[in-house]
Amino acid sequence: MAKRRKVGNLLALAVLAALMQGPMHPYEIATALRGWGKDQDMEIKWGSFYTVIGNLDKHGLITAVESTREGRRPERTVYRITESGRAELLDWTRELISTPMPERPRFRAGLSVLPVLHPDEAVELLRQRLRLLEDGIATAREELERHLRTIPRLFLVETEYDLALQEAEAAWLRTLLAELTSGVYPGLDVWRAVHETGEMPPELTELAEKSRSAE
Repeated sequence: MAKRRKVGNLLALAVLAALMQGPMHPYEIATALRGWGKDQDMEIKWGSFYTVIGNLDKHGLITAVESTREGRRPERTVYRITESGRAELLDWTRELISTPMPERPRFRAGLSVLPVLHPDEAVELLRQRLRLLEDGIATAREELERHLRTIPRLFLVETEYDLALQEAEAAWLRTLLAELTSGVYPGLDVWRAVHETGEMPPELTELAEKSRSAE
């Protein structure tokens, strides 16, 4: 079970990781995170960036070491990570790496209501997704191979993970499409009949009633 964090926004994790490189002011931190592509690794809402910085400081996970001013520019406070911040970063990372947590991608939401589509339309849409996915996989694989020529693999492990997930999804889609197009998918005839007759078969009506009564 995930721990309740003093600052639970994943942007805080990224900030702590950035400050492991050395003291920085917030603008430097944001520039580094963008340069490292952290907004592709996690959902980052830049509008909450300074709030996160303030909360990390409030809870003693980072601390101000100096303030600098250049000309008429606003004063910039330089922060460093504290020992408590290091401990939090390590503990949080260990949790994220070791403990599976439910994650609900948009595709899963679409699959959960797939029966509202006619089977033939569903097949075409799944084929379209597979084509786009295969194109994306090819591009991602080329980019990964290119990056591996200059960047240590350790710093591309999250890209490898993304590629593995995409390849697994593509393999699953191929299997699903083969079952749907060959007609061996269980319940396909009933699914088709509902859309072509507009009538719900008794077994599905009974199943829906049981689901409602169980709540």
